Amino acid sequence: MINITVDENKIEELYMQEIKSRLDQLDNQTLFWDRKELLKQTRMSWSTIQEQFFFHPKFKKFKVGAKWYFPARETEHFLLKWLEENPKYQNWKVEKEA
Repeated sequence: MINITVDENKIEELYMQEIKSRLDQLDNQTLFWDRKELLKQTRMSWSTIQEQFFFHPKFKKFKVGAKWYFPARETEHFLLKWLEENPKYQNWKVEKEA
């Protein structure tokens, strides 16, 4: 006879990790950010965004009516590259876990 022991806490933990992973994937499927989402994603004020990179020629944006829209993936890639290439921010480093 075979006995199987199941750790219910471990199953619940794995289940919650998978749900979080799928929710994160859904977040990444957003096609466009509006101004409010850009502020949220960058944790910057609108004036800082305008002063720092809004008018950069490689920063893609579209105005539809009175609203600005930013392609989500391209905006994310632009911001990471902009930080890496901007001499003012050369000192920032991402700590890697050991």
